[in-house]
Amino acid sequence: MSKNKKRNIVYSTNPNYNYEEEEDSDTLENDEQQLKVMIDRKQRKGKSVTLVTGFIGSSDDLKSLSKLLKSKCGVGGSIKDSEILIQGEFKDKVADLLINMGYSKTKKVGG
Repeated sequence: MSKNKKRNIVYSTNPNYNYEEEEDSDTLENDEQQLKVMIDRKQRKGKSVTLVTGFIGSSDDLKSLSKLLKSKCGVGGSIKDSEILIQGEFKDKVADLLINMGYSKTKKVGG
């Protein structure tokens, strides 16, 4: 059992306690995903990041989508709380890439 699967449990005195593992959910098809693309500057010292939220699926699929978007934009980024963070302002480019990949319900949020 990996550490990532045992969340929010530090220690249990119950000898019969079984850790509940978090399981990855099944990934929805691309045309069923309702993704939102937005620019965020909050709590980032004024630096802009492009956020992609609303992905429903396994962490492996989220990582592969993140890797693809980062490589197409030529920048770095990360995944945090099931959101893809891409360094810089690439809202239009990311939204166009997602729509071309079959994520037809992708929406741009914000100005």
